[in-house]
Parts: sequence; C-alpha cells; structure tokens
Amino acid sequence: MRISGFSYIRNGFTYQYPFLAAIQSVLPLCDEFCVAVGDSNDETREALVALNDPRIRIIDTIWDETMRGNGKIFAQQANIALDACTGDWLFHIQADEVMHERDLPIIRAAMEAVDDRPDIDGLLFDFLNFHGSYDYLNNTRKQHKKEIRVFRNGINAYAYRDSQGFRKYTSFAAYEQGETGTKLRVKYVPVPVHHYSFVRPAEQMFQKWAYFRTFYGRQMDEPALHTLSAAPADVMVSPMATKQFDYYNIFRIKRFEGTHPAVMQPYIAAAPNDFDPTKIHHVQSLKDKVVYAIEDRLKYRFGEWKNYRLVE
Repeated sequence: MRISGFSYIRNGFTYQYPFLAAIQSVLPLCDEFCVAVGDSNDETREALVALNDPRIRIIDTIWDETMRGNGKIFAQQANIALDACTGDWLFHIQADEVMHERDLPIIRAAMEAVDDRPDIDGLLFDFLNFHGSYDYLNNTRKQHKKEIRVFRNGINAYAYRDSQGFRKYTSFAAYEQGETGTKLRVKYVPVPVHHYSFVRPAEQMFQKWAYFRTFYGRQMDEPALHTLSAAPADVMVSPMATKQFDYYNIFRIKRFEGTHPAVMQPYIAAAPNDFDPTKIHHVQSLKDKVVYAIEDRLKYRFGEWKNYRLVE
C-alpha cells in the first residue's frame, strides 16, 4: 500500500500559515508528498526545499488572479497536486491543518483495514477549529466538524467547491463542466485534524482574510460574510476595525483541553497569547440559544453539512 500526501501553498510566510508543520505532520505516513507551490514573493519555496526530504515533490504553479469566484483557485491548486500523486491512497492536508503524531498509527491501521474494501472510498476525521489562540476552539455551528482527508487514488475524486472536501466524478472533463459529483463513502476514524486558521495575530489575520476572500468574489473592504472556507458568520470584522480582525465577535468558544502536535510547539511558543475570552461581545439570539441548548443536551448537530456518505 503506497501513500501519497498532497497540498498547496502560496506565500505561506506572508500569511503566516504553518505549512511546514502541516507537511511534516503527515510525512511519516507518506511514501511521497506532492505540493503545488504558487508563485510566491516570500521564502515559501525555499523553505520547502530546505527540508531536504526526498519524498517532497514540488510542482511550481502560477495562480490565475482572474479566478475570483467561489474559491475555485484553491480547488484548482489542490487538483494539480492531487494529479501528481502516484500512491494507492491520498492524504490531503491543508496549509493550516496539522495531524498529531500520536494519531498516525491509528490512521495507518484504518487505511490498512479498508484497503481491500471497495465499499470504502476514504476516511473521515474530526476537526478542532482553533479560535483566537491555541487555547480555545470555535464552538459554533459555522465551522465543519468533520471532513475527508484520506481517500483512494484512481476513483476520479477531485476537490469539491473550493478545496474543503472531495467528491467523485465521471471524468475530469465532467468535473470541469460543472457535474455535481457523488459523495465519497467513508469510514469514520476518531482522530482530530488540528485546524489553525484563526490563530494569527489580529493584524495578520485581517490581511489574510481580506485578501483571500477576494477569491470568493468579495471585495477587500466589505463586511465579513460567511462562506464555507472563509470567516464564520459569527466571526465578523467590526465596522470600526479596518486593520484588525475582531476575534471577539463570536458567542461560543470552549477551552482546548488536549495537547498540540509536537511540530506546532515553535509556533505556540512564539504566539502572543493575548486572546481574552472575557472580551467576547457577540449577542446570541434567542433562537440560537434554544438550538444550542438542545444540541448540547442531545450531543447532535441539526442540519450539519455532510459532504460524505458514512458507511461505518
């Protein structure tokens, strides 16, 4: 069983992505790792080369700055890296996602267990969506709880919408022509993806948010609106804030009680750690209070987005 990891990145240092940690976190599982490196103006490519790992294959790309709708540029870049993979199984890790070293044996065992099961297309993982600091998690319904990060090669699976998830298509031509695709059949593996999208300093978070949202067809100076891979609806930029991201416009967070992956320790040690949960100011509606109270009691999320078919 041969495993290929894949990802994409552009200006990873400029926008403070832990892309090196992301790749290093899954390398122990991989026979190769294909990464599409966009035309960066920082030292992103040089840092990947400096890892000096023969398993890492760099595919140089130039981003189409006119591709400004629905995050399609991210899907395109993910598919470029995916297409370069030669493994039997594919492990997609995004530049702000990191796996814990303790979970790698569990993931490998799960892959081996379903390798000869054609009814399973991929593996589904939990997500820990950090917010404001490395000590707190977004506890709202606006970020995905689970997503596919491992799936078979050769099943015509490509990035769905932006690159949050994947679906199967009859062909790549059909995919490009707008075919809806079919959801992958997955086995749930109870290990988390540590998702560090919302832990940058407020100024850098604003810069990253403002630029990347333009790839969803929005202007840099519009109020933050919810998209599946952009800022959650509960996490909006304050009307008075033009250069800082408002981490406090959210109504549900929770303390992270676990441990971070070892490769993240340098990032955590360098973080300002100035997030103050007492400053949270979003007012929760009565409807939301009722819905969350019921969901907390039942431990079930109503209307949860599921881009997968759970087999077991």
